[in-house]
Amino acid sequence: MQMPTPAPKHLLRTSDLSLSQIESILSKAQTYKDMHHREILKNKTIITIFFENSTRTLSSFEIAAKRLGADVIRLDVSKSSTAKGESMSDTAANLNAMKPNAIIIRHKNAGAGYYLKSQVSCPIINGGDGAHAHPTQALLDLLTLKEHFGNDLKNLKGKKIAIIGDIKNSRVANSNIELLSLFGMEVILVAPPHFLPPTNLRTTHNLREIAKEVDVFMSLRTQTERHDKQIYGSLKDYASQYCLTLEILGDTNAIVLHPGPVHRNIDIDDEVLKDSRCKVLEQVTNGVCVRMAVLEFCCA
Repeated sequence: MQMPTPAPKHLLRTSDLSLSQIESILSKAQTYKDMHHREILKNKTIITIFFENSTRTLSSFEIAAKRLGADVIRLDVSKSSTAKGESMSDTAANLNAMKPNAIIIRHKNAGAGYYLKSQVSCPIINGGDGAHAHPTQALLDLLTLKEHFGNDLKNLKGKKIAIIGDIKNSRVANSNIELLSLFGMEVILVAPPHFLPPTNLRTTHNLREIAKEVDVFMSLRTQTERHDKQIYGSLKDYASQYCLTLEILGDTNAIVLHPGPVHRNIDIDDEVLKDSRCKVLEQVTNGVCVRMAVLEFCCA
């Protein structure tokens, strides 16, 4: 009797994973810190299809796949048939006919991965969809926090993290709120009123008001491309209230995170980026390792 084909393991948001799966992915990611080449995904094909620009996410997924021995096909959207009017459904059908082992997608529309999932027979991994979710970013942030706080996720319970900036338009914020709350962190949203979504979380418009009590600052990029109209007279006006400076950090041990790209002296000032408390480049390294672990989880 033929065994049924197991359902593909998709990753569209962090809630697709159980606690044990999250812990397993982070542990596996840490074994990849040596950055050595493996053959775990040898003879497997990964397709990346990014409808929005990306540096860190796209390159780290592709590096991750190649370090696991996979073949990587990048679909150049600007030269693909989608630029000629092909529907997402037809694009999905054609990609699926090529029998890939996973498709990694980024799209400006929230829910694009869910639609693609219904059209293909391989795992779909969400590299960011609109202002909805960015699960691998939240996982790499969680790994960075785990390593900083004694390499034990239990140590995150009760820690306070301030997420600062354009929260309303941020898929990074959504995924981190979902994931970090799961591990007992208190999330405080810091933003001007027009950057705050409806929420039951603690909020403030005053960064300095909470600076001394938090353990982690997570600054976000001001996503002007998602704004219908200009909200601030200039980004300098925004920076005067929400840019992370050494004055705001003071003598605390709080660490600084940012998903990138950083708007220097708007999100975080130059001196903070050089400070040992800034973990931005550690996040980038952890991004490759986490994406290796995610690809193994979904495809091996």
